[in-house]
Amino acid sequence: MPETVKKFIGLGAEVTVQSGAGVKAGVPDSEYEAAGATIAGSAADASGSADLVLKVRRPSSDEIGLLKRGATVIAIMDPYGHEAELGAMAEAGLDAFAMELMPRITRAQVMDVLSSQANLAGYRAVVDGASEYGRAMPMMMTAAGTVPAARVFVMGVGVAGLQAIATARRMGAVVTATDVRPATKEQVESLGAKFVAVEDEEFKQAETSGGYAKEMSAEYKKKQADLVATHIAKQDIVITTALIPGRPAPQLVSEAMVASMKPGSVLIDLAVERGGNVEGAKAGEIVTTEKGVKIVGHLNVPGRLAATASSLYARNLYAFVETLVDKEAKTLAVKWDDELVKATNLTRDGQVSHPSFQPKS
Repeated sequence: MPETVKKFIGLGAEVTVQSGAGVKAGVPDSEYEAAGATIAGSAADASGSADLVLKVRRPSSDEIGLLKRGATVIAIMDPYGHEAELGAMAEAGLDAFAMELMPRITRAQVMDVLSSQANLAGYRAVVDGASEYGRAMPMMMTAAGTVPAARVFVMGVGVAGLQAIATARRMGAVVTATDVRPATKEQVESLGAKFVAVEDEEFKQAETSGGYAKEMSAEYKKKQADLVATHIAKQDIVITTALIPGRPAPQLVSEAMVASMKPGSVLIDLAVERGGNVEGAKAGEIVTTEKGVKIVGHLNVPGRLAATASSLYARNLYAFVETLVDKEAKTLAVKWDDELVKATNLTRDGQVSHPSFQPKS
């Protein structure tokens, strides 16, 4: 964004922006130029001689060929299950960093792309749900009668889920939510929603030290599924946000649960790019069942709020890059022993360097 172009120039960088890069976020080339950037006509012109390449997504095989050996590339890399793509970046001699692997520590909060983008996804999920749902969200008292409030159920109470709860509450819906992590109960209730879960002994232990959800036993999953099945049948809008790092998304809503919902109900699956939480969800499509229930599987949901998503992501990137620059010499000087670098670096010196993505021998 133009705001961060100025900051990069302040660090001593020469900034080149590919023509049209900001158009969908409402930023014409002229605004980048006014901020001090040079506009390049193509990706090759923009990145061919660059020491540092900033992207939204991992470079494609075609784009890798445009980058010089030794270039530093920072993006949302989606590394899990993409060992061949990581190998290609290593072979091309790129130093690649994955923004989504940023550790969740205090000094890295401003760089936490998962939080900044998930916040937007949770908000947009409710807006999309309200748009697809053919009725009003809040209770309305009118001379012609009372309109009941919509019932919204949020499954998975991370950053996206909490924002979805808050947004649905602001829009006047009756909101319930579920998660396997016990710490989320208080958060859900603090936002004025009701918590729905089987609260047994296993539930009380169901969180990793990093604050992520643990994989639950088959027995617990069965009890929770039975509870959710009876609850879902009464809901108007269901928003699913559950992801497990490095694994396919857990299936939370079965075909039978979808079939139990009223005609006109809507399910928004925010995990569709990782296989989906809802049976029958299709990436990039809105599926309408025979009974008239809509399953929404939009891709890149934060990108549906392009200007805001770009603005927050640009700040995440700048905050990280600032730690990689020697401010006296005004050069790129990666501190390879920094915990932020160790956590996010995928490839270095022609090798896949991250311990979690080493090639299987």
